[in-house]
Amino acid sequence: MIPISIIAIISYLLGSIPTSIIVARKARGIDIRQFGSGNAGGTNVIRVLGWKAGVFVILLDMAKGMVATMLVARLMQGPIPFTNATPFDDFTVVQIIAGCSAILGHVWTVFAGFKGGKGIATAGGMLIGIAPVEVAVSFGVFAVVFLLTHYVSLGSLSAAVAFPLTMFFRENVFMVDVSGYGTLIFFAIGIALLIIFTHRSNITRLLQGTENRISSDKLFKKKSEQPSRAV
Repeated sequence: MIPISIIAIISYLLGSIPTSIIVARKARGIDIRQFGSGNAGGTNVIRVLGWKAGVFVILLDMAKGMVATMLVARLMQGPIPFTNATPFDDFTVVQIIAGCSAILGHVWTVFAGFKGGKGIATAGGMLIGIAPVEVAVSFGVFAVVFLLTHYVSLGSLSAAVAFPLTMFFRENVFMVDVSGYGTLIFFAIGIALLIIFTHRSNITRLLQGTENRISSDKLFKKKSEQPSRAV
């Protein structure tokens, strides 16, 4: 039996894999943190290297959250070493711990000076297995906001807020019996607050009108174009 602490450490290290940094170095020989917004995330890879590389990074980041919750969590067998006061079964509690550890690893990666991405994709991968309906709605909100504004950060923030709101309305307005709602709603709020916290610099730029947009020409730009360095 692997202790829950080891599960958390493995998940953290998995989340810490700096996918955007690795892909940018392999694709163009650059440090993604020195270009675009300076953020080591999929959005900045789209901005600097184009949508193909960016989507690839985002999928890898989602995979980190999914692997943590669906595979790493299964390394622990037997009952959890503390009283489970939630309405979830023990395995779901371990999944939540593993997933949150992966998100923390992505945001504060030990392999890149504890400065990683925003955590959206990794959180999305984790939540797909826990609350798929809420994730689907949040993704739809992200897509609509991004297509209307071309602000990835605004789309991400909108999706983060939509996640707990969707759960709340399903349970209390549409009278859907969301399993474990009494605990999961607080977890959803916590995830949303973490994402908002990691986007605090983006919020400041949005309010100041200086946030970077991803226009169509940037999204589909050719690899031969020289990326702009971070300012």
